[in-house]
Amino acid sequence: MHRLVILVALILMVSSCKEELIKPPENLITKDKMSVILYDLALVTAAKNTSIDVLKKNNIEAMKYIYTKHGIDSLQFVESDVYYASNPEVYGEIYEGVEAKLKGDLKVVEDAKKEQRTFDSIERIRKPKKLDSITVEKPLKPKVN
Repeated sequence: MHRLVILVALILMVSSCKEELIKPPENLITKDKMSVILYDLALVTAAKNTSIDVLKKNNIEAMKYIYTKHGIDSLQFVESDVYYASNPEVYGEIYEGVEAKLKGDLKVVEDAKKEQRTFDSIERIRKPKKLDSITVEKPLKPKVN
């Protein structure tokens, strides 16, 4: 009997862990679309943190831009974000997708910088060096008395 009580308690604990804490909203954003939205949000946030003047100059409001681009509203985004946040496994998958895209972008930028450095080095080698008249030693003329 004692074993049966322990077994029932374990079954209840395991099944309660699988219970959804938050029901999915009616207008739930799909996992893939949420990943793209969070990726764009990361880019806009980075832009805001590095060159806010450009955003202000062009009258770009970060969140308004995100909502318009993806055809969603703030309530839909917040409800979907809260729902996914209540399920850490799914939320982790979404953010892994975002991280993979950001790492891919970083690699593209690093490759472009490397290619530019190589190009610059080749250009420096091809250009003939100009001699500086100040640094060039001129032969001394002997003084005639």
